[in-house]
Amino acid sequence: MGDPKKLKKRYETPSHPWQGERIKEEKALMVKYGLKNKREVWKAQSYLRRLRKQAVGLQAMNRSGNKQSQKETGLLLQRCHKLGFLSDGAPLKDVLTIDVEMVFSRRLQSLVYTKGLAQTPKQARQMINHGHVILKDRRVTIPGLLISRFEEGFIEYEAASPFASELHPMRPKGTAPTEDLTPSQVEQKITIEAPKEEEGEK
Repeated sequence: MGDPKKLKKRYETPSHPWQGERIKEEKALMVKYGLKNKREVWKAQSYLRRLRKQAVGLQAMNRSGNKQSQKETGLLLQRCHKLGFLSDGAPLKDVLTIDVEMVFSRRLQSLVYTKGLAQTPKQARQMINHGHVILKDRRVTIPGLLISRFEEGFIEYEAASPFASELHPMRPKGTAPTEDLTPSQVEQKITIEAPKEEEGEK
């Protein structure tokens, strides 16, 4: 039995530490989505691997007509639809088409930015960490929390936050909140607007 004070690591690190192409891709994701470190990239990749592994296993079991696997298939597809990865009624094989950027687009940090509540992904992260954002009247301070499509419309400023005032100098101006965006639309918005932040940092 392990130490109860030490949580089990929920992600896998790269098998080789020095791979130029992988390092370049990780840095690009960190800039695009305003991530704190590469550990967040590895967590998303590990989460995606678990989804794909489960889908591949269920495909094999479904061929034998296993009733339990069919039930688990429905639950997996329901979860992917709830998180906005797949459309309603998508087949099991579509789980294998989910990529890591679709996972990043469903993070609270990304949705705060794409809904127009923050000027940049990094500002969105800071606002969440400092308790300026609520979800269903509940303050959330976890930037990497995956948000379902049903919770997305309940993301807003905390009532006591200075950002709740339209006169706050760091609040985005002239940007209407965007709701019900698909993961691809979220990625497109971040791709178009994130480079502005990168240029400002140089």
